[in-house]
Amino acid sequence: MGVFPKHGNFWIDYYAEGVRHREKVGPSKSLAVKALKKREIEIAEGKFLDVKREERILFKDFAEIYIETYAKKKRSWASTDKLYLKKLLPFFGSKYLQEITPFLVRQYQGKRRKEKTFKKTLVSVAYVNRELACLKCMFGLAMEGDYVAQNPVKKVKFEKENNSRTRFLEKEELKKLLECCDSRLRPIVLLAVNTGMRKAEIQNLKWREVDFHRGFITLFRTKNGETRNVPLNRTGREALLSIRKHPESPYIFCNSEGIPYNFGASFLTALKNAEIKGFRFHDLRHTAASYLAMAGVDLNTIREILGHKSLSMVLRYAHLSSEHKANAMSRLDVQMGTIWAPKPSVPISKENTEVVSSLTAVGYENSGAVAKW
Repeated sequence: MGVFPKHGNFWIDYYAEGVRHREKVGPSKSLAVKALKKREIEIAEGKFLDVKREERILFKDFAEIYIETYAKKKRSWASTDKLYLKKLLPFFGSKYLQEITPFLVRQYQGKRRKEKTFKKTLVSVAYVNRELACLKCMFGLAMEGDYVAQNPVKKVKFEKENNSRTRFLEKEELKKLLECCDSRLRPIVLLAVNTGMRKAEIQNLKWREVDFHRGFITLFRTKNGETRNVPLNRTGREALLSIRKHPESPYIFCNSEGIPYNFGASFLTALKNAEIKGFRFHDLRHTAASYLAMAGVDLNTIREILGHKSLSMVLRYAHLSSEHKANAMSRLDVQMGTIWAPKPSVPISKENTEVVSSLTAVGYENSGAVAKW
């Protein structure tokens, strides 16, 4: 009997009733050793009937398999699944996979929604949904390995998320933010606003992905798993050219050791100094989409630039600033002046004259209707 590696996985080798058996366990050697000991006990007690892959396995033990075979291969592992498992393991860790039912998953969902973050606010619906999505993915992998027969998370309804966030920077806010950015952060913010790229896409951007000649950034690993070409305008190109290339690192934004630069803390400091509240780095992506929409770019083109699969996802980015709306309505007012221009039958009073003056002051001087009063 023994444990041996083969093609990236550990196998156990043992004899039962004179027949040799070999069983693949997974990439974890410690888990393979446990599995072998279990088989030895079953054989010694005469309980061994056949080798069954759907053996009872604890959630915390299967989490090791999930991490090694799937999670760590994702570029976003450190900022996604690693954080989700921190919450999932205390609740499900000591339970066998077969013991986790839809009812238990709903209990976890309800418990998490009542908890508070370090900011003393309730955990968001979106974050709990991401945790359940991770759990669902884990059970999908467990089904592929014949550890379980069904996925309990599939029977749990995820709560509806509010994705209609409309926060973006007005031009004066953006100018102030850039003034408060240090020399390392400024090109990052400029690139975000001029490309609509996500934080992880910028953080992991490599020089080989930038084609200065054709004016494109090619992102090979994106959120939806598809390659995306992002147009590079003059401001974005100049922001990248201002970066000094690290001699030994392929990353554009990296520290002295060549590791991708974690600019989260610097961005929060810049926001604080610029006195901008209720804003996240992801909202720079909203800002880019909003500026494109206000410049008259059609929604489908915005969708392609941002890398969304459906047009409905772009609708939330197509909000406009109050100034832009006011300018649009003033254009309508000009058209109305050519259609409806009533003439007063009584002289204009002093009070009415003051009203007309105030209207003119806010941009109605081009209105034919007002001009003829």
